[in-house]
Amino acid sequence: MSARIDSERFVVVDHPLVQHKLHILRDESTGTNQFRQLVRELAIFEGYEAMRDLPLEDVEVTTPLETATCKRIAGKKLAVVPILRAGLGMVDGILDLVPSARVGHIGMFRDPQTHEPRPYYCKLPSDVENRIVLLVDPMLATGGSLIAAVEHLREAGVKDIRALTIVSAPEGVEKVLAADPDLRLYTCSLDRCLNENAYILPGLGDAGDRIFGTL
Repeated sequence: MSARIDSERFVVVDHPLVQHKLHILRDESTGTNQFRQLVRELAIFEGYEAMRDLPLEDVEVTTPLETATCKRIAGKKLAVVPILRAGLGMVDGILDLVPSARVGHIGMFRDPQTHEPRPYYCKLPSDVENRIVLLVDPMLATGGSLIAAVEHLREAGVKDIRALTIVSAPEGVEKVLAADPDLRLYTCSLDRCLNENAYILPGLGDAGDRIFGTL
């Protein structure tokens, strides 16, 4: 890991099952249905890690034998916000873990010439400022789209943002962490670098095209 990457705010979820699923995801011969399912499964693994420290409160529960003091998640809980369109592939994995989470959407596309993000849509839960937001997008390349999405969420009043990606380039990780000192970033793999066209190497191709079968 680069010395410029803040390891306290950057977590690589490298469980053996994650690594196994990731090798299938990278394979160019993996079909659309399997690719989509793997993205969902990897989002579950990342969700577990990203929600490890959710705030808890005591609650009394009557079991078949006695009354017990148990724990439940406190407060307004969660929102999951995908960056369209590839981020949609990770939403169901998070909802498998937290079915009550609210879902927002931020639409971004990368200009093919400048590689800069271009926003075109934003719809967030009305109380998003009171929620922990899991911002999801399978690919972190240059970091432009993720930074722009984080800025949207900060402007909406969100205090706790946790970004989840599947593969990330070091250039993008450094840029994103530098842009927002409170952001926490999770990924399944820190890849080698970006190529001259700002694609991640070794990467897995265009995640949106592979999720939706639009190759």
